[in-house]
Amino acid sequence: MKNLTWKKLSSRYIHKGPWATLRTDKCVMPNGHVVEDYYVLEYSNWVNAVAITEDNKVLMVHQYRHAAEIVSLEIPGGVIDPGEEPQQAMRRELLEETGYQFDDFELLTVVYANPSTANNHTYCYLARGGKKVQEQHLDEQEEIVVEEFTIAEIKDLLLNKKIAQALHCTGLFYALMRLGEL
Repeated sequence: MKNLTWKKLSSRYIHKGPWATLRTDKCVMPNGHVVEDYYVLEYSNWVNAVAITEDNKVLMVHQYRHAAEIVSLEIPGGVIDPGEEPQQAMRRELLEETGYQFDDFELLTVVYANPSTANNHTYCYLARGGKKVQEQHLDEQEEIVVEEFTIAEIKDLLLNKKIAQALHCTGLFYALMRLGEL
């Protein structure tokens, strides 16, 4: 296959923030064309999980997403903290967001939200056998409502376009395939 990889000549940071960093790269394409300013958003890597309780219910969360100005129905997930392994982050996020503890994790896939402009990726897990062990422990900017669904209800939500978060639809798709539900 033809080499399609660009060579980065230099990088310059425009903004560094706690949730997102913006840099511009100067690159040269394999054909010799120089791209003077290619903007890249740097984010932390993320995790999400299709979390199935011990009584075979799928945990979903409702939360407000300000950038899109919507209340979004999602699978639990969040940012991987520095020094944290993806599965460890997933276990922590599930406990914080839902109060459920999971010990059975299967990595389904790793996907990129938008590899043309962002450098991070998401680890999508299937978590099984969750048990409610505590109340939610939410961050200051989180308000999350947890709801349980059957597999049939999840399929109906997807078919009726009720889940707007693309990375979460992807995780659900892979989980349903793994469970033999597609």
